[in-house]
Amino acid sequence: MSSFPSRRRVLTTGAGAALGLGAIGATATSASAAPSSPAVQHSTAREETRTLDELYRAALKEGGKLVIYAGGDTPTQQDGTKAAFKARFPDIDLTLIVDYSKYHDVRVDNQFATDTLVPDVVQMQTLQDFVRWNRQGRLLRYKPAGFSKLHPSFRDPQGGWVAVSAIAFSFLYGTAAVGSDAPRSPRDLIDPKWKGQIASSYPHDDDAVLYLYSLYVQKYGWEWVAALAAQDVRFARGSNSPGEAVFGGTKAIGIGTAGSAIPSSTSPAKFVIADGHPFMGWGQRAAVLKQAKNPTAAKLYLNWQLSAEVQRNSFNGWSVRTDITPPAGLKPLWEYPNAHVDGFPAFMEDRAQVERLKQTFALYFGEVKGDPTPGVLGLHPGA
Repeated sequence: MSSFPSRRRVLTTGAGAALGLGAIGATATSASAAPSSPAVQHSTAREETRTLDELYRAALKEGGKLVIYAGGDTPTQQDGTKAAFKARFPDIDLTLIVDYSKYHDVRVDNQFATDTLVPDVVQMQTLQDFVRWNRQGRLLRYKPAGFSKLHPSFRDPQGGWVAVSAIAFSFLYGTAAVGSDAPRSPRDLIDPKWKGQIASSYPHDDDAVLYLYSLYVQKYGWEWVAALAAQDVRFARGSNSPGEAVFGGTKAIGIGTAGSAIPSSTSPAKFVIADGHPFMGWGQRAAVLKQAKNPTAAKLYLNWQLSAEVQRNSFNGWSVRTDITPPAGLKPLWEYPNAHVDGFPAFMEDRAQVERLKQTFALYFGEVKGDPTPGVLGLHPGA
């Protein structure tokens, strides 16, 4: 489940100590540990040479329909994407369904098992699923235009999947709420003066937030987690919830949400990236399913998402392409060692460790409560 804020908004140690820091550190810092597909001959297929307009015409001849399952936190979170796509390709009948990635992936698996597949494209935070589906032959190996310009961490060499957006999670604060004594790093969040003023998404409900918190444990120890647990943090489902609390003025600080390191001058909040302190970043993966009913429209979508025009206008200034220069003051996401861009895919592959961490954080913060923020969508949304 990833969070995509709108441009308007972005411009005691306890039993958990038994996990130890070594296990977390081994995953969090091992950039080369991310599992890859089995050794096979790399695809020799060339990148797409058709223009967007040519693909558009071909997609209309195919039937002009497209269904996308996208990871996210609210039903309207991808409305900006849908509106931009429809403005460029008005005659495509686009259905875009947002749900937590951890529900979309098992939903797709169940649709495979029952021969009732709905989406043409999957675009999700559960990075390990793309590796698995690629090995199972579920993904259409395809290289959109610009494939060679993608950072190597953001593409499957065979074209099984590509990352269409670069996202980062950290903490943010309301500038008016914190005044002149703003927290400069996650370490500062356990200062007693912030008690009752912090919102966070549950780390044991969202794997990206879980990874962020695991990096905090690696850096500051479980003692930091215990101290945070004593801060009367308001936990909620959905990585959108901390930002909403800060932008809405109900909390001064939000942990475990997306943002931009260079917000607009009118933004009431600051997203914090501090040298020497961890945050986390990743490439949100997308793929065309081999059984897609509308493969040409699906290809059109990937080509559009990776186009220079779309990549230059990302909400946070980061691109998955190496030939797109970030705005002044910003480096490409993969150039921040404290973003652990290669650590997150490895973390997501180790499901046993993920489950141990989830249960440990539940000991500190309590069980996850609340309904899913996108709603309850059932087995075949978009059908």
